[in-house]
Amino acid sequence: MAGQDWLLSEDGQCEISPSIGRYQLPAKYYRLYHFLNDLEGILDTEKDDRRRLQLICPLVRQLLMSSSWLQSAVRKPDPNTGWSVFKLYDEPFFPWTVQTAAWLPGKTSEIHNHATWGVVAVIYGQEKNIFWKRSLNSDVENAVERVGDRILSPGDIITFVPNAIHCIETVGNEPTITFNLYRETSHQVIYFNAIDSSNNRE
Repeated sequence: MAGQDWLLSEDGQCEISPSIGRYQLPAKYYRLYHFLNDLEGILDTEKDDRRRLQLICPLVRQLLMSSSWLQSAVRKPDPNTGWSVFKLYDEPFFPWTVQTAAWLPGKTSEIHNHATWGVVAVIYGQEKNIFWKRSLNSDVENAVERVGDRILSPGDIITFVPNAIHCIETVGNEPTITFNLYRETSHQVIYFNAIDSSNNRE
């Protein structure tokens, strides 16, 4: 599962994120419960969000390479919404949500944050991530300005710090399937309103 690791910061900058360690196929299968156990260890010992994400990316690659069933553990996209989510793991009082998401071609999401940090690995198809930052020069509620974008392909992983803002658009003629991991949070996801930053410059 070759690909690049990216990190999106809260100012809309998307940069290469070097992983700490390399994924490798173990002698035995690296199963979902192994992955969850390793995640819990990272959560307990590492307090810096960026470093956590750098530690998690190789584990995600290892999981997807070893447990190939995850690549087909998806729910068909809802024809009305254009997307679907299949929860792989969501235990009360355990601070992780692990799921796959499937999107029909040509669909877009609203501009949003995740109110926590997260990891998204592209399994199939292509996903265009559009990056935003909060606007300081607008009276519009939750106004954001576009910073840039990047098309992610199978094997690419993008990570998000808390308060990073993005939206996605599926590109190509095939559905897009992703593996998603989020830290649970008590904060609500925020949806944003795009503005033309050029109209706010003096």
